[in-house]
Amino acid sequence: MKSKFKKNLPIAGTGFAIGLVNGLFGAGGGMLAVPLLKKIGLDQKSAHKNAVAVILPVSILSAVIYLVKDYVKLSDALPFIPAGVAGALIGAFAIKKIPSVWLKRIFGGFMVYAGVRLLFK
Repeated sequence: MKSKFKKNLPIAGTGFAIGLVNGLFGAGGGMLAVPLLKKIGLDQKSAHKNAVAVILPVSILSAVIYLVKDYVKLSDALPFIPAGVAGALIGAFAIKKIPSVWLKRIFGGFMVYAGVRLLFK
């Protein structure tokens, strides 16, 4: 029983960290999810694919809370949804064709870009 707890603790901790960051910063939990999922043993592509699967219910829950608490107006988000859906479709199909090494580099580049923007804006 104790070994099962030890095995599941990193998984639960990873899920908690992803949910916390997502709730605080919006879907930023996905940026955290990929490195954490890799750390617990998933390969690059599996980490990206599973990050999306983890973020979906977490993002839906965060969005519902934001809407119910009047933290955000749906009318402000609606203009972004069609292009976001199109981008998600293209990304989901493209990930199969992108070599893992390039996926890692592209992801790293986005993380560096986002970090620099946050520091200087």
